[in-house]
Amino acid sequence: MKKSEIPDISIVIPVINEEDNLSRLIPYLKTVAESPEKIELIVVDGGSTDRSVEIATSLGAVVENSPQGRAFQLNKGARLAKGDMLYFLHADSFPPQAFDRLIRKANSQKSEAGCFRLEFDSSSRFLGIFAWFSRFNFLLCRGGDQSLFITKNLFNSLGGFDESYRVYEDNEFIG
Repeated sequence: MKKSEIPDISIVIPVINEEDNLSRLIPYLKTVAESPEKIELIVVDGGSTDRSVEIATSLGAVVENSPQGRAFQLNKGARLAKGDMLYFLHADSFPPQAFDRLIRKANSQKSEAGCFRLEFDSSSRFLGIFAWFSRFNFLLCRGGDQSLFITKNLFNSLGGFDESYRVYEDNEFIG
C-alpha cells in the first residue's frame, strides 16, 4: 500500500445495537468529510443483536468484535487503526462539516488531542444544560469519547482507556 493510500484519520465507533444510528452516521461521515478517501472507519461491536454489524459492513466500515464495554471497544479499534490520528466517535454523534480538515489543522498546529463541542438534537432541557456546560473545562462537566481525537502516539503513550471502567472511561482518560 502506498503512503498516499494509507488513511491518516481512523474513526473508531463502539456499538451495541446501533443499526439506526449507523445507517445515518456512516453515509453522513462520507458526505461531510473533505477527504473521505483518507479516512478509515472502524466499527467495534460489543455483541449487538440487531443488524449493526451487517449495516456497518455494507456501508464499507471495517467491523471487529470485542468484549462489551466502551473502553474495551475503543482500545481494540485503536489497536487496529492504520491512521496516525484516532477519532473516537459515538454512533449517535455527528461531527461538523469538514471535521477531518479541522482535525488535520489542529494536528498541524501541534495539538495532539481535542474534541468538538457537544450539541444535542433534542428538546430535552437536561441535555441543553449539559451541552452549555460542556463549553467549559470543569472537572464536573467532562465528557469526551463521543467525539475525541488524539494522535495514535499520544494515545499509546497514555496506555489507552482504562478497561476497569464500565462507564466514564472518557472522564478518566481526559481527567
